[in-house]
Amino acid sequence: MKTLHFDIHINSFKKKVWDIMLDKESFQTWTSEFSEGSYYEGAWEKGDRIKFLVPSGDGMTSLIAENRRYEYISIKHLGCINNGIEDTTSSAVQSWTPAFENYTFTEKDGTTLLHVEMDVAPEFEEFMEKAWPKALAKLKQICETP
Repeated sequence: MKTLHFDIHINSFKKKVWDIMLDKESFQTWTSEFSEGSYYEGAWEKGDRIKFLVPSGDGMTSLIAENRRYEYISIKHLGCINNGIEDTTSSAVQSWTPAFENYTFTEKDGTTLLHVEMDVAPEFEEFMEKAWPKALAKLKQICETP
């Protein structure tokens, strides 16, 4: 598994970036670059279970490993959801889990540097390399719109 890194400077305070990034409605907008209609069920507090889903109901089951409000959030991906069934134990899933997705928010002079680190299986690396910059550009646009 490889860890990908992405950075974007957003002309907004980190509290606003954090709030918009995790808001259910705006989450659907900026994550549409990964899959149109993406959404989540669950909460963002440390220890909470959260599901990242597409309109069919398929997706990933995860755990919020760390949450330092407005500073850092770490998502521990535990498995897949297919046809409504969570899979955290198959050999296919265990070949890439646990996988982490981490966000670090650093503010300077009213601008936020959002740093993303994501563990990715080789078969998804090319897709993620293309989708992440587009998703972050959408997030930047939302955050910078008055």
